[in-house]
Amino acid sequence: MKSKKRCAWVDEKDELMVKYHDLEWGRPVRDSQKLFEFLVLESAQAGLSWRTVLHKRENYRKAFARFNPKKVSKFGKKEVARLLKNSGIIRNRAKIEAAINNAKCFLAVEREFGSFTKYSWSFIKNKTIKHKIRKLKDYPPSIPEAEHFAEDLKKRGFKFLGPTTVYAHMQAVGMADDHMANCFCRNK
Repeated sequence: MKSKKRCAWVDEKDELMVKYHDLEWGRPVRDSQKLFEFLVLESAQAGLSWRTVLHKRENYRKAFARFNPKKVSKFGKKEVARLLKNSGIIRNRAKIEAAINNAKCFLAVEREFGSFTKYSWSFIKNKTIKHKIRKLKDYPPSIPEAEHFAEDLKKRGFKFLGPTTVYAHMQAVGMADDHMANCFCRNK
């Protein structure tokens, strides 16, 4: 039986990465809490590989109240100290504090726009961007929409979410369908 063609960045030996690619990456997410989850995970990834974060995802779910932004926004010094001792997550104080800060900012956006989904998808006019990616080198580090989105997030007080990280977020949640041209997931 012939194996499926996937994006070249997928490590076919990593079952979790294959499952993530096949079932999640690039699929439109319109659930605000799920968008918060990806914001936390993408900001944790800054400077690291997605594989590292993906393999810690379940630990993040437990450590960050199943990505409930209301609960995370109430984390204080005690929770930060607990998280810094948690070997199941990336123990970087700045990233942990950014997740808590971002939960507060996320809730402010929800109050202003009615949902984070409505806010974030407005940067692409509610229509998924489709790039023509044939080789790994075709992936840009960022795109103008991610730069505008990141700039607005920064104005609103979000941290660890620059243009490259925001673009990775947009790819993960299907705001950008960057499956490679020969990938079986393209246009699904």
